[in-house]
Amino acid sequence: MEGGIPRTDKTEFRECCLTTWKQPYIMQLALSAGIGGLLFGYDTGVISGALLYIRDDFEAVAKSTIYQEFIVSTAVAGAMVGAAIGGWVNDWKGRRISILVADVLFFIGALVMAASIHPMMIICGRVLVGMGVGMASMTGPLYISEASPARIRGALVSTNALLITGGQFVAYLINLAFTKAPGTWRWMLGVAGLPALLQFILMWSLPESPRWLYRKGRVEEAVDILRKIYPPHELDDEVEALHKSVVTEIAEESSIGEVSIITRVRKAWSNVVVRRGLIAGIGCQVAQQFVGINTVMYYSPTIVQLAGFASNKTALALSLVTSGLNAIGSIVSILFVDRYGRRKLLLWSLFFIIVCLTSLFGVFKEAAMHSPPVTQVESAHFGANATCPLYSTARDASTWSCMSCIKASSDCAFCANGQNPGACLALNPSVKNACHGEHREWFTKGCPSSFGIIAVFGLGAYIIAYSPGMGSVPWILNSEIYPLRYRGVCGGMAAVANWFSNFVVSLTFLTLTQLLGSAYTFLLFGFFSSCAFVFIYFYVPETRGLSFEEVEKMLERGFKPWPFNSKQKSSINEAQGNH
Repeated sequence: MEGGIPRTDKTEFRECCLTTWKQPYIMQLALSAGIGGLLFGYDTGVISGALLYIRDDFEAVAKSTIYQEFIVSTAVAGAMVGAAIGGWVNDWKGRRISILVADVLFFIGALVMAASIHPMMIICGRVLVGMGVGMASMTGPLYISEASPARIRGALVSTNALLITGGQFVAYLINLAFTKAPGTWRWMLGVAGLPALLQFILMWSLPESPRWLYRKGRVEEAVDILRKIYPPHELDDEVEALHKSVVTEIAEESSIGEVSIITRVRKAWSNVVVRRGLIAGIGCQVAQQFVGINTVMYYSPTIVQLAGFASNKTALALSLVTSGLNAIGSIVSILFVDRYGRRKLLLWSLFFIIVCLTSLFGVFKEAAMHSPPVTQVESAHFGANATCPLYSTARDASTWSCMSCIKASSDCAFCANGQNPGACLALNPSVKNACHGEHREWFTKGCPSSFGIIAVFGLGAYIIAYSPGMGSVPWILNSEIYPLRYRGVCGGMAAVANWFSNFVVSLTFLTLTQLLGSAYTFLLFGFFSSCAFVFIYFYVPETRGLSFEEVEKMLERGFKPWPFNSKQKSSINEAQGNH
């Protein structure tokens, strides 16, 4: 069970319920640390809705996709820094202190965002929150794993993943709750400080990880904590198992030697077996982001608006669908990843992702081709000064549609008139109020479309395809594919690759929709998904049922994509027979 993400089944979940019922202290440890997962998910989900109202309050943000992208993506950049700091704090001061520091950063960041008087303040708050998320995302599961009985460790660690997707769902509910409140986005972003404060209070009264204490020579303290986790008849065996595990870990680290992180990275890439594992592991992490998932999680309400729903509240309500399906997909993954295998789930997941993204391309393409026309009569209805300047001076104004209007400039918006032709107007509050005053809809992102609900179903199908396979399997694969002595440094490289890819995708999505259009942006992600399918087919082996040693031998021999070579297949069958 050491050295990776433990896998779970129904029996383990039943055992988890029985054990925690008898020893509620275990659940107190797991849920207290798991609040970090809730914060992680909440931050991912809340910004997608808050961004709609930030645009309404700050004209500079409404007119600049770069501003919007930085508000979203700087949290990811902060998470990369936080993950790096978290790894150092984990080793130096322990898991508990690392979680407490993450809570402080998250709480301060939430307050800064809620009190922001300028978009740059929001960005600063997002960086602080991101640092907290980065520290919590790597420390929470580690603390739960090290403070849980081995027989239910997988189930308890899995609760952290469920809390992440649960946090995303809660974020959309809270976004909806504050749509009519004064300050809207300030409440949405500021309320995140409350669970961070709660976790800080809970973790302050809880002990350090027994494994960390044992490694630091504080054996009696570690044993005292284990005494609260295990029944008396199991305690001696668990202390002995912990001792052997720590000794083995130290020996493996010593085999690499006391060298700098750069030297360890160089050694990892120069080792043929480790390099093959890194290509598969890092490739899966990069692919996970470049299929476009976080464009949906970070920009879901904006995408719904691109599909033709102008109302912020409607966009938020429909975005609940994607968040809820993501949570369901996480549960499906837990149930099926050991039954069907990592590789098969990845390939089937990518196949359906490609189908969904291609379908979304078709839907958004049709919506753009059938966007309502713009007429000079409608535009002049609101006064000469209200008309978008580019439309007024355009030689081909008679051919303009809603899509032509909103793409012409960030200073243009479309005022719809039901199913009739609409007006291309200047983007400013007074003109917007005039449009709303006649009970019309105001569009700055997408256009009125009968295809909108089809696009929402397409997004839902995309989430269903993504979550059970590409959503969770890359993390499981990375916990299994590296030799023990290199697992720390290789896992770190894979995590950095994931965060960096996340940053690139979230930083460029809105710019891509402007340059290519929504339809071709989804087609581009479909192309990336096709490349990922080919990569995984040829470079990612099946690790289901194999021990760490068997995985290492398989990588040493070289991997054949399909069908399995006889040695690999016999290794898998033998391993499954032993289990």
